[in-house]
Amino acid sequence: MSRYLVTGCAGFIGWKTAELLLADGHEVVGVDDLNSYYDTRLKSWRLEQLARYPGFTSFEGDIRDEALMAKVFAAGPFEAVFHLAARAGVRYSLEQPKLYFEVNTLGLLTVLDAMRASSGPRKIVLASTSSLYAGLPMPFKEELPVNTPISPYAASKKAAEALAYSYHHLYGFDVSVTRFFTVYGPAGRPDMSPLRFCHWIYHGTPLTIYGDGLQTRDFTFVDDIARGAIAAAKPLGYEVINLGGGNEPVSLMGMIHAFEEVLGRKAVLQHEPENPSDMRHTHADISKARRLLGWEPVVKPADGFRQTAQWYLDNLSWISDLQL
Repeated sequence: MSRYLVTGCAGFIGWKTAELLLADGHEVVGVDDLNSYYDTRLKSWRLEQLARYPGFTSFEGDIRDEALMAKVFAAGPFEAVFHLAARAGVRYSLEQPKLYFEVNTLGLLTVLDAMRASSGPRKIVLASTSSLYAGLPMPFKEELPVNTPISPYAASKKAAEALAYSYHHLYGFDVSVTRFFTVYGPAGRPDMSPLRFCHWIYHGTPLTIYGDGLQTRDFTFVDDIARGAIAAAKPLGYEVINLGGGNEPVSLMGMIHAFEEVLGRKAVLQHEPENPSDMRHTHADISKARRLLGWEPVVKPADGFRQTAQWYLDNLSWISDLQL
C-alpha cells in the first residue's frame, strides 16, 4: 500500500484517478478548491464516492496557496503526485485568460515548489491536453512541435509542460506529462458536450451544435484515462505521452445518436457558426503509451456513451435541474 496526492480530486479525472487508487488499496490525499465554475453538486457527488473509502482524506483549498500546499505535503510522504487540478475548458479561457494562467501555470509552480521543499516525492504526473495539437497533422504524435496554441487554455498547458521540464532538469523531478484526448463518461463536466447533450436531449431543449456536427473527437473513457495516468506514475525521467481512445474518431452527431437511443428521445438541433478556438478533428497516436506504459484503452465509444447516458438516467433525482 502506498500513499498518493491527487490535486483536483473533486474534478472529473481527479475523482476517477483517486477512486481507482483507493480501490487498489492505496491511500489518497486529495486537494480541491471546489470552485463554482460548474454546478458544485457534481463535485459533491464525486467526493461522496471517495469518502466511502477509509484511505481517503482531503483538503479544501486553492493550489496557489503556498501555506495550504505546505500543509498538504506534510500529510505525506507520497509515492507520487497526480497533478490533475486545473481550470479547464477552451471557450471560457477566452473570457478569463489571466485566471487560466494563474491556476494552470502558477498553480503548478506552487505544487512543484512544495514538492521540492518536502522530503518527497520526486515523481509527478501532469495532466495536459490534446488541444496543443491544433493545426498539426493527424494522428497526433508527441514529437510534433506544439508551438502554436489557439486558446489561452492550450497556451497555459504548454507553459505548464515547459515549467515541469525545467524542474526535471534543475532538480531531478521525474515527470510524466499525459496529454488527454476528449475525456467523457459518467459524472462528467457539464461544460463538455456529453453531459450537456444528455441533459438537453432528455429535456427536449434545443441542442446547440457549433458547425455541421461532423467534427470528430478521439473520445476517451474516463476510466481508461485514469488507468493511463496511474500507469504513468512509473519512473520515466521526462516523457510526454498521449492518452487517447485509440479508436476511429467519432463525430458529434454519432455521439448524439448514441445518446438518443439510450434516452429514448430525439435531439432538437440548433446550429451555430463554428468557434475559431475549437479544433475540427482530433486523433491520437497512442503507440508511445503502449510501449512505455503497457496501456491500452478498453472501453469503446458505443459502450462509453451508453454508460454515460445511463448514469444520467440513474441520477435524475438530483441532476434533472443541473446548471449548465
